[in-house]
Amino acid sequence: MSLDCYADAIADLDPADGEIESTELVVTDDVLVKAFALGPDATLEPHEHGDSTNVFHVLEGTVTVIRDGERERIDAPGVVRHDRGVEHGAKNETDGTVVFTASLCPLPS
Repeated sequence: MSLDCYADAIADLDPADGEIESTELVVTDDVLVKAFALGPDATLEPHEHGDSTNVFHVLEGTVTVIRDGERERIDAPGVVRHDRGVEHGAKNETDGTVVFTASLCPLPS
């Protein structure tokens, strides 16, 4: 058994244009790590987590991160921290699939 769960977890993620697929990689009582696959032109709508820090780890492709109305293209490998209460989202403005994880901790009560 491999300690690395990434390849198996994302193996079935194959979003079409404009679609998002996701899977949970780690779920404990105080942390959540999800993998997101964004097809071309897909958008993870801006949102916020008032009680949690959210960290994106860009693993494949280039994603446009949207934070507090600003946009920045982040190439893999890349890491973006979103502090508690900061509105954030993501958009795939490329022709390929983008994959990133989002780590949320602590989990909201």
